Amino acid sequence: MIFEYLQPVSENIQKYVESLSNQSLGKKVVMHTDTDYPNLENISLAIICANENRGADLENEDYDFDNFRRNFYSLFPGNWNKGIADLGDVLVGNQTSDTYFVLKTICAELIKLKIIPLVVGGSQDLTYALYRAFDNLDQMVNLVAIDNKFDFAKEEKLQSDSYLSRIIIEEPNNLYNFSSVGYQTYYTSQEEIDLIDKLFFDAYRLGEIIKNPAIVEPIFRDADIISLDLKAIRSADLGNETEFYPNGFDGREICSLARYAGISDKVSVFGIFNQFYSKNENHLIAQLLWYFIEGYHFRTYEYPFEEKTNYNKYIVLADDEELVFYKSNRSERWWIEINYNSIYNKTTKKTLLPCTHDDYLAACDAEIPERWWKAHKKSFY
Repeated sequence: MIFEYLQPVSENIQKYVESLSNQSLGKKVVMHTDTDYPNLENISLAIICANENRGADLENEDYDFDNFRRNFYSLFPGNWNKGIADLGDVLVGNQTSDTYFVLKTICAELIKLKIIPLVVGGSQDLTYALYRAFDNLDQMVNLVAIDNKFDFAKEEKLQSDSYLSRIIIEEPNNLYNFSSVGYQTYYTSQEEIDLIDKLFFDAYRLGEIIKNPAIVEPIFRDADIISLDLKAIRSADLGNETEFYPNGFDGREICSLARYAGISDKVSVFGIFNQFYSKNENHLIAQLLWYFIEGYHFRTYEYPFEEKTNYNKYIVLADDEELVFYKSNRSERWWIEINYNSIYNKTTKKTLLPCTHDDYLAACDAEIPERWWKAHKKSFY
């Protein structure tokens, strides 16, 4: 029973919600209270707050998430019909490893129930716990981090800026692909950039995405976990009063990415980490969750191999490679076919990689998409 690992939503928030308009989001969410557990049978999304900051070398303050919840519940939902639950706050363990175990257990159970955990708070090393939630699901995992740098630091213990090293090295290794979205070069060593290339991972600089946010939509469409580090947002928009980051995504751009994450048919976990615990940032965090949920309600659950009548197939010869593209008739989104030849990985022999219309146009000009090359090379390892 996952509720033994969770503290109920505070009475202050329960009273606050009672004072809200009947049309507000607070009146649409089922809460974990001292007297009642939410029935998860009709729930599609579950909010979980985590006050575990020791991975960032911060003492766990006696912090509650009431301010975030007030901002979130005072918003008005869109035309939503999916059940949302607030499961409360994760019980913090004596050691960070205890908290990882608790969060892993909760998320694994929710994923099995086809409920998406929406994790708010704590340092970004909690992404490791989200990743480990897939250990018994017999699948490879695609992880996307919206971050201003790569978290490959070499500390001996797990830290918020080194959790990726442990994910890559530690067994069982279920990581198939990692994508960095919004990194800033001056925070990133050349050694880390070279490692990304060597492992055939994807990385998109902040400037590239600001210029054309649509280039990362296929990345989100192929993700299982999306981990958002709030340091990727410029301080002026976040209201960060603790550490100052002059560059980053603005409020509109980061909300667009959250919506992309929600629209993805595949995303099973969404986490927002490295809060600065200032009152102002909670407004944006609440809206980020709102946009994810809004995107979730626009999921089309399409996959071109399922219904041939729902897509068009295009075959392009580029650089002696026969590339097969599929275009959805419903959403006009694109995929490219990948044939996997490795006997060592857990993927199927033939699958589809999300791509863009520009990838198809480039192939028509005999230019093979970079993501196709990386996936093709990775299949031999």
